[in-house]
Amino acid sequence: MEFMILVVGLLFGTVLVVGIGERIRLPYPVLMLVFSASVAFLPFIPEIHIEPELILPLFLPPLLYAAAQRSSWSVFRLRWRSLVLLAVLLVAVTVAAVAGLTWWLVPALSLPAAIALGAIVAPPDPVAVESVAGKVNMPRKLVATLQTEGLFNDAIAIVIFQAAVAAAVSGGDVGWEIVPGFLLGAAGAVVLGLAMAWLIGAVTRFVPNLVARSAATLVAPYAVYLLAEEVHCSGVVAVVVTALELGRRARPQDSEERLTRTSFWEVVELLTTGVAFGLVGVEMRYVIEDEGRDILGFIPGLAVVCAAVLLVRFAWMMAIFKLGGTERKNKTPGSLKEVLVLTWCGMRGLATLALALALPQTTAAGDPFPHRNFIIAAACAVLLVTLVGPGLTLPALMRWLKLPDDHAQLERQERQLARRAERVALEAVKRSTAAQQLPPERRAALAKRMSSLHTLLESDAEDDPEKMLKIRSLLQVMDQVQREALDAARQEVLAARKHPGMDPEAADRVLRRLDLRTVTLER
Repeated sequence: MEFMILVVGLLFGTVLVVGIGERIRLPYPVLMLVFSASVAFLPFIPEIHIEPELILPLFLPPLLYAAAQRSSWSVFRLRWRSLVLLAVLLVAVTVAAVAGLTWWLVPALSLPAAIALGAIVAPPDPVAVESVAGKVNMPRKLVATLQTEGLFNDAIAIVIFQAAVAAAVSGGDVGWEIVPGFLLGAAGAVVLGLAMAWLIGAVTRFVPNLVARSAATLVAPYAVYLLAEEVHCSGVVAVVVTALELGRRARPQDSEERLTRTSFWEVVELLTTGVAFGLVGVEMRYVIEDEGRDILGFIPGLAVVCAAVLLVRFAWMMAIFKLGGTERKNKTPGSLKEVLVLTWCGMRGLATLALALALPQTTAAGDPFPHRNFIIAAACAVLLVTLVGPGLTLPALMRWLKLPDDHAQLERQERQLARRAERVALEAVKRSTAAQQLPPERRAALAKRMSSLHTLLESDAEDDPEKMLKIRSLLQVMDQVQREALDAARQEVLAARKHPGMDPEAADRVLRRLDLRTVTLER
């Protein structure tokens, strides 16, 4: 009962902290961390612990699914280079650097425990990135690179973390056998993710209730994550693949469902992130109580860990820039300014929190987990440095660097797609047999409505609701034709997204507006 009260309190606190963060322009996850750590020291707050083995299954599936929903296979194919260099190799290098330094600095820290610490602080978080980068006029290609990096880096970090913790608990060593194990687990996870997406697609086609279909997408990430972990595959990869495949399988006529699902997942993501940061803040109370004044001895080690995380990322971005060749038009980073921005935006978030909380209390022999309090303190220090620093200074940095604005190209492609969608919608109206049932003046009104489609898709602005037609039968026929036309428009944009040279993000933005316009016109 006490734990439920704590969770409800953290949910309510998240809502308040989000409002405060918007007013003072600070990322709400960090404020939630500070808020919960402060509240935890109140004398009437009971001591509450959550089982470490429950942390990853509770928090990772919904947040990974929410982040992956904003991407697509097209984005994945376009930005595979960033995926390999940042989500895989950079994570591995960061783990090695942090583990080596802390193992040398803290002799009592075992190598597996040091590797576990490196895995905890290595992966940047796409949710944290969007909470900060979304408030500044950052070039679109940099934001896309940061979002792509956050899709699969958790998978690499979690595999290393699990192997290191298993070795620390049993007293063994971490070897290279985790590499083939990860590759096999990732391959199995892809199969499971595709199968789960097919299953959820079949369920949503069978269930007519809109709310129930949205609820199925909440069950899916948990189900596929637990199934993948049970058969020793990567739960993270399985969740991401499920989300991407469900997005690919979306039908044009399900616009209202997609909008409902998007709103639903925004709420889930916000509350889950808030609770996770809040639980880490509560855990800091126990760390401070256990260590007392000795916690001051952590400061040199914490400083080294934070410095290593930032310097490794800077060195890696510089290496990509220097070794990227002379043709850097489509490379990221393509300049020293972009190197600085990408380095400063390596914000840690939920994966770091979840892994820190997932550390077991004891080893197999019943002894306390080696330097568990130091590892948790290091995770919190990296969170504060990588989130608060960019949150406060990124707007000023962007103004100082004056990076070129690349949004014009995206807007140009959006206009082109909007025109193509409108043209196909008008052709669909002319071909529609249902439209022939309408009087000529109604067909003309419907064609006129479709001829303004491009202006609606080029802007996020909302239109006033149209007046209801007096004759209900005519309204139903017009709605049917509208749906056919807008479905055809959506199919055209989906086809255009696959063409070489077309930015998938431009297509995705037009598709979202098309969904919104479909629902608005139907109502």
